[in-house]
Amino acid sequence: MKDSYESPLSSRYADKKMKYLFSPDKKFRTWRRLWIALAESEKELGLNITQEQIDEMKAYQDDINYDVAEAREKEVRHDVMSHVYAFGVQCPKAEPIIHLGATSCYVGDNTDIIIMTEAMQEVEKKLVSVLRVLAKFADAQKDQPTLAFTHFQPAQPTTVGKRATLWMQDLLMDLEDVRYQLSKAKLLGSKGTTGTQASFLELFDGDHEKVKKLDKKIAEKMGYPGVFPISGQTYSRKLDSQMLNVLSGIAQSAAKFSNDIRLLQHLKEVEEPFEKKQIGSSAMAYKRNPMRSERIASLSRYVIADALNPAMTASTQWFERTLDDSANKRISVPEAFLAVDGILNLYRNVADGLVVYPKVIMQHLERELPFMATENIMMDAVKRGGDRQQLHEHIRQHSMAASKVVKEEGGENDLLQRIADDKIFGVTMQELKEVVKPEKYVGRAPQQVTEFLEETVQPVLAQYAGVADDAVSINV
Repeated sequence: MKDSYESPLSSRYADKKMKYLFSPDKKFRTWRRLWIALAESEKELGLNITQEQIDEMKAYQDDINYDVAEAREKEVRHDVMSHVYAFGVQCPKAEPIIHLGATSCYVGDNTDIIIMTEAMQEVEKKLVSVLRVLAKFADAQKDQPTLAFTHFQPAQPTTVGKRATLWMQDLLMDLEDVRYQLSKAKLLGSKGTTGTQASFLELFDGDHEKVKKLDKKIAEKMGYPGVFPISGQTYSRKLDSQMLNVLSGIAQSAAKFSNDIRLLQHLKEVEEPFEKKQIGSSAMAYKRNPMRSERIASLSRYVIADALNPAMTASTQWFERTLDDSANKRISVPEAFLAVDGILNLYRNVADGLVVYPKVIMQHLERELPFMATENIMMDAVKRGGDRQQLHEHIRQHSMAASKVVKEEGGENDLLQRIADDKIFGVTMQELKEVVKPEKYVGRAPQQVTEFLEETVQPVLAQYAGVADDAVSINV
């Protein structure tokens, strides 16, 4: 439809799998699975529920009569009871026991947890995919010297591969957070209207053990190890905040990467992929703007800000529950996952197509390395019998003169030629060129890359050896 608003996260950025997880169909199918799990568990614990009723419910588990539910909701203005009614229309034998003892939060909250958990599992897979791509890039570029920057001012050289390991380390920290969050996954269970399980205690004639077992059975049937031991009517909204904090961390890492690529593309050292017929600017046809990296930065900013929503919601819940969470979490939680899905798709696409320009990198190094090499040049001259203080003064003067040529005259750095021409140093231009070879100034960067990949990254990736990378397509 072109005449009504559609979230760009759906139309432009997130992929089909993540969009389905937050779709109405996924939600309502999960509601029916939860109603079946509840009925099965209540039957197993002795309530008067027949296998015939359960089989009838299972037969219509995925065949949702949306028209009936929508018509009913217009009458009763309650989404859960509308779907209870619609399910009962299809399952007349089971109709009396559907949703028995439960509140709306039984299906609503448990479903929210299930969807967030499955969505976080998708995020986990995509993080691993990005790490795989970056690992290949870092290994291929581990020996390529490049000018490092502190304060975006030229600093001691590093290598292109070493810089990539900085991006990877951030993502590994995010992956740890994702895995930790998933390791805590648990359902709300069946807690009743204020979390006291009073309705279920009534159903089971005061048998506390059966009420406790009901919680565990439902969790097991839904594939979860357990439930929150304590709740009000809802699971603690702190869970939503924790989930989005993890997503915010990923967005922070991705934004850092995208900013680095944008700066490198300005320097013409590294570029994001640019397709044959892609247009960089409507006015300036020659331009190759880092549009995908900018999009990563843009979406990341949204996620970082969005993470404040569940934090504020969690902090303002009253007693056993209030409903001011509902409208907010319907927007903030899905949108954060959809945005991170888009971010990771873009991250992988950019990382997989990075273009490195070694000649430009070397030009920048040659412009700055003479200044960085002056201490080595001076020490070598001292070893040959020179006076350290005199040498230092000569280097100071030559450096200032060379800097003036570069900054005021727009010329090339001629510091090495000035030193070669100064007899106090007793060194030839050829010898100086040996002194300023970039690979001599990168320290352990190449070895650090190899060690990091072998000792830190590969053991993590090996745990996902059986998890294939999904195909990624960038819509715009």
